[in-house]
Amino acid sequence: MDLFDYMRETAKEAEAPLASRLRPRTLDEVVGQQHIVGKDKLLYRAIKADQLGSLIFYGPPGTGKTTLAKVIANTTSGEFRQINATVAGKKDMEEVVKNAQDIRGMYGRKTILFVDEIHRFNKGQQDYLLPFVEDGTLILIGATTENPYFEVNGALISRSRIFELKPLGKEDIKELIRRAVYDKERGMGAYGGEIDEEALEFLADAANGDARAALNAVELGILTTERGGDGKIHLDLETAQECIQKRAVRYDKNGDNHYDTISAFIKSMRGSDPDAAVYYLARMLYAGEDIKFIARRIMICAAEDVGNADPQALCVAVAASQAVERIGMPEAQIILAQAAPYVATAPKSNSACNAVFAAMEAVRSRRTESVPPHLQDGHYRGAGKLGRAKGYLYAHDFPNHYVKQQYLPDGLEGTVFYQPSDNGYEKQIKAHMQFIRENAR
Repeated sequence: MDLFDYMRETAKEAEAPLASRLRPRTLDEVVGQQHIVGKDKLLYRAIKADQLGSLIFYGPPGTGKTTLAKVIANTTSGEFRQINATVAGKKDMEEVVKNAQDIRGMYGRKTILFVDEIHRFNKGQQDYLLPFVEDGTLILIGATTENPYFEVNGALISRSRIFELKPLGKEDIKELIRRAVYDKERGMGAYGGEIDEEALEFLADAANGDARAALNAVELGILTTERGGDGKIHLDLETAQECIQKRAVRYDKNGDNHYDTISAFIKSMRGSDPDAAVYYLARMLYAGEDIKFIARRIMICAAEDVGNADPQALCVAVAASQAVERIGMPEAQIILAQAAPYVATAPKSNSACNAVFAAMEAVRSRRTESVPPHLQDGHYRGAGKLGRAKGYLYAHDFPNHYVKQQYLPDGLEGTVFYQPSDNGYEKQIKAHMQFIRENAR
């Protein structure tokens, strides 16, 4: 490294964002994640002993995935290389592998490769790394916000330990904020800032477990707030609210939080809890979820979980879906807030859902018999000569508009697919069907 490289690196470090400068250098500086880096935990012992195998860090943004990788970089005796999957290509990986092979051959040292955003690698890129992970050329450390069991090559998963990082607790965030404000070496302490207790509480709560969001707000506040009469920069509640603007929400439209939240939303409607349904609806709307997607899930729930116990539920859901497309946000939230509680409070039945599943299984697993001749189409010339529609009984010609005759194919006579429940309107359906069958001619 020449003088200019050194100056560039020094300037880069000094001008780095606060969240980057405050990254722990050792395990003892790590805040939170004690379930994996506590002193009695496997990862702590492995890092301390410099005996790491391949591993994947998985968790929401701002929970310390890259931080742990940096700590490993500072403690390992091996070569540490880092690439970002969003920009790295095959040439970059080939260079890393070649370098790792050279170091292993000449010095017997291992190479640890940290791949940030590893879920961004396509299957081909992940497959390229696999043989080098298998033969020990590389020890892979991957970081991802996506569930690795969905996004990472199964072969890589089987050769790695998965560590899930949890959102930081409120007290953890408060500790990091204090470091940010008062640390003169790596934080903003040289600026002479102070943070009010109210502002501290607010930022720690509003960050919602995302350390980066809190630290970015602190940095913005100190850099943009004028000094008071005492010469200090005061971060009060109003300033903190301006700097973070909006509560950080753990919600990725393509990840776990997306699927977990919509799952909770549907299960709350199915479970007849309108309050929980509206809460999860609000969470999705706040995070910017597609209103058409939400409307589709309400329609599905109306058909699957309410069914004929309240046939009006599907009508309400469909009308809501049409309305939100025509109106859009923000008013669409009112329409969805009408539809979701309606479905949640409606009487429930999955009889129609079970009926079609049972019928599909019968179609799949049993021989397909012909439609009974008396039900076949008889509206064409020559149909009578073929026996089509012969003997068909017109239901409206009989009392209660019902007559007993075979409708299912041979071999399925008497099979029951649809069994109305005793809930809501299905109770009336059940009673009606029993009545007309008992009084049939």
